Amino acid sequence: MHTFLPYAYFENRFVKFEEATLSVATHALHYGTAAFGGMRGIPDAADPGHILLFRPDRHARRLSISARLLNYDLPADKVLSLIIDFIKKNKPSTSIYIRPLVYTADLGISPRLHDVEKDFLIYGLELGDYLPPGGISCRFSSWYRQEDRSMPLRGKISGAYITSSLAKTEAVESGFDESILMNAQGKVCEVSAMNIFIVREGTIITPGVDQDILEGITRDAVITIARDMGYTVVERQVDKSELLIAEEVFLTGTAARITPVQRIENTIMPDQRPVTDTLRAKLTAITENRDADYRDWVVSVPVD
Repeated sequence: MHTFLPYAYFENRFVKFEEATLSVATHALHYGTAAFGGMRGIPDAADPGHILLFRPDRHARRLSISARLLNYDLPADKVLSLIIDFIKKNKPSTSIYIRPLVYTADLGISPRLHDVEKDFLIYGLELGDYLPPGGISCRFSSWYRQEDRSMPLRGKISGAYITSSLAKTEAVESGFDESILMNAQGKVCEVSAMNIFIVREGTIITPGVDQDILEGITRDAVITIARDMGYTVVERQVDKSELLIAEEVFLTGTAARITPVQRIENTIMPDQRPVTDTLRAKLTAITENRDADYRDWVVSVPVD
């Protein structure tokens, strides 16, 4: 059961969440012609009455880029400004997840992106841990990640998430928490809604942006943090067998943050995860605004 925030931004104004409703004929509902973002907000323990946002400028920019792929001009500064207004309107006191959505709002039946009305909304809900922080189990999916030549994967396009949905359900119904997707070339791509990293002999390895991955904002943050801490980070193709012999495997995402993988299929991963634990502690400190070196990554929004 989700606890939604009381107000949504809908059709250019703030309304009660239950009043933000769409027609059954909405174009985006039928054709997946939408794009979304996801952003966490957490209470500032050091400054009560404030909500902390992690890299909100990057989230706003990615949604703006996604909107452009849908033939819609939505400036990043407008997205960011409305998200801040949304937080001030709702005055949350717990950890939240914010979901902005760009969508084709027309009621027509022709699948197209030209000459069709677009709109933008925001809603939110309370959210704690998305996945068990102690670690999860994964299987290899029978479904493959789409290719950028058939779908614009540089955007967070809603239609692409049918594959993620199929993979996630396949995993859960077969006794696992998550599903690892391969790309069309048979290389490791990502998990159902997260990026994936492995550690081998102290080197952190992750599929590159040329592997049909989503360019995750948490992924980018982890790469930057790791390099700043002196780790070697390599972005390249990753083979399936490499996951099974890695010293550590972990996932990154806005909802998942950094989540370790305990088991892949029948392979039990090592109990000791020094790199994962170090990076997770560092990222937590940054998102909680306790790390002076990354203060520019965090925006504090007053809600009192």
